[in-house]
Amino acid sequence: MTRSRTTLLTALALLAPLLPLTLAGTPAAARDGAGGSPVRPAPAPLALADPGFEQGGTGWRFTAGTGVATNLPHGGKRLAYLDAGAGRRVSQTLTARGRGTYDVSAWIATGGARGRFTARVNGTERAALDLPAETAYRRRTLSRIALAPGDRLEIAFESGDGWLNADDLMLSPASPADPRISSSDPKIVEMFDWAKRKANSWVHLPGTQGPLNVDENNTGGTGTGTYGPSYWAGYANRSGYYSRDAAHQLAGAGVLGLHAENKAMLRTFAASATAEHKFYPVWALNFDNHSPLSIDYRSPSLFVREVPATFELVQKAEEAYRWSGDRGYLTDPVLWDFYRHATGEFVDLHDGLKDNGAVKVAEGTGKGIFQGTASYNEQSDEPLAEAGDGIGAQYRAYTAMASLARAKGDGTLAAAYDARAAELKAYFNTVWSGSGSGADTVRGWTTDGRPVTGWGKENSWFMPLKQIMEPGPRREAYLDYIDRQASGDGRPGNIEALTYLPDTFFAANRADTAWKWMRHVYDHKDVQHVNAAQGANGDYPEVSFSLVGQTVEGLLGVTPDAPARRLTTQSRLPSGMDWLKVDDLRVGGSGFSLRHDGARRSVLEHTSGSQRWTWEARFPGTWSSVTVNGVPVPVRTKVVDGATYTYATPSVAPGRKAVVEVR
Repeated sequence: MTRSRTTLLTALALLAPLLPLTLAGTPAAARDGAGGSPVRPAPAPLALADPGFEQGGTGWRFTAGTGVATNLPHGGKRLAYLDAGAGRRVSQTLTARGRGTYDVSAWIATGGARGRFTARVNGTERAALDLPAETAYRRRTLSRIALAPGDRLEIAFESGDGWLNADDLMLSPASPADPRISSSDPKIVEMFDWAKRKANSWVHLPGTQGPLNVDENNTGGTGTGTYGPSYWAGYANRSGYYSRDAAHQLAGAGVLGLHAENKAMLRTFAASATAEHKFYPVWALNFDNHSPLSIDYRSPSLFVREVPATFELVQKAEEAYRWSGDRGYLTDPVLWDFYRHATGEFVDLHDGLKDNGAVKVAEGTGKGIFQGTASYNEQSDEPLAEAGDGIGAQYRAYTAMASLARAKGDGTLAAAYDARAAELKAYFNTVWSGSGSGADTVRGWTTDGRPVTGWGKENSWFMPLKQIMEPGPRREAYLDYIDRQASGDGRPGNIEALTYLPDTFFAANRADTAWKWMRHVYDHKDVQHVNAAQGANGDYPEVSFSLVGQTVEGLLGVTPDAPARRLTTQSRLPSGMDWLKVDDLRVGGSGFSLRHDGARRSVLEHTSGSQRWTWEARFPGTWSSVTVNGVPVPVRTKVVDGATYTYATPSVAPGRKAVVEVR
């Protein structure tokens, strides 16, 4: 056996029996069951024995030249090894108790090529990866393995030219949707196929028993718990999901049909935003959908909290409602109370350092993440009271709250939040942000009342991303500035920060720049992350989830509205991409295929479902004629965030297709 060269940590480090966790300060509201006890999912229908080899390989079969060792595991204290040479094998066989489709992932390092990671069902190979020589651990996945009751699934590692180390396996349920991309540009096809497979590999199988409170300082965790519907959103060496990451991953999860996971995670954050926490949600939660991740939570008055996250969770709940059509986002009192508190009492409680007149702006303390910060930019030591990302996220929370209230039938409340949003936006674009352009744009205020300009990373690009900046020359100049800074010395070192840039430029209809940043993120997926314990950039979950969302919501311009059975689209194809199509696009209970040919022709086919949908097919600019299925229709235009669109709204029945063209 040869030692692997890189020590990395994992959130699936230990599955050995440990004492149950009791964490002081766990908010009672995070417990969803009667009497305050957490709701537990049924046992997982498929479970690996000893996935981290911490029990010495219980349930695994080892041939000669293989075994369990303690030299440089990926996580915990042990790993499985295979010496170099043909015929060596480590395997485990599971029997399916029900019907399902699964992904199998493992962290693997190799000293030479020709090793294999395989899955066989009833003796027939169903999925396999030929492993390259890669001495650092990388997460490898076998995707969409279908099982029927009684099927025997064998998972195996097979030796090659060099040593092979394997650790920390994970079973994931295959995503409910399997969207497929085709295009004139092979790059986006390759990118999307990688991203959707990688994203799905981070989804937990509810009922799985796993460790709690694993982090880089506590690789064994502090106990085990039953995982609920959830997916990894944060460092791969921590056993939990983070509010900031989950918010940014939600769109990609929606494209994959992970509605149960989105709702469960959002609801757990919502339940944690108690009066005791001054209506901040906790920053990170374990996969049990119940307990705060201990590295970020010490007590109800000492835990990581950042202003933008509270507001983003409101916005993302509204978006999840539009993807899923689930009225629980309107009727669940835990969620609804969170929306109201986040856009009401939370703002009142955290507005006191800077005088904003009649307008209220939620503020940070300027004293660090455990005391509450105004910005997501943790790499800055600026003592910010207000930040561009905080106020931008607050604006979008107000517009989301207006939308949710309107969907609930409360027109009075919706109008009140529309007014708050308009007031905050007007304030930002006059008093708060001033008239500077580019580097002179104000993107924050210190606790002693000084305006802050220059490059602020998140608190710079979130202002146009959240569309609180008025459209026009000033916003365009600031977008140019953001692109220059992110392309030069101001580029963030952590890839997960750069994943926001495609969203930022898509929001401003700058498709070429957005596509440039999508390619940059994808092309750097195999580069080592700045946090050595994380592994490669591509093994940071936000990378894959965001690329999935950006393909559908960005390039294809999809805005879902499942409750209203309405789908809005616009082509944002970059230069050189002649056409782009997605199949098996699921929104609510219906399925679609959508194709854009340039910026003048779009085709929508309603492939599954039982009711008609309205399709709002938008085309940037003012066009002289519009046809639907070859028949001229009246030309209609609208202005959205400063951009003029020509549009048509055909009704598309199940099994039918509509073609809209402009000339």
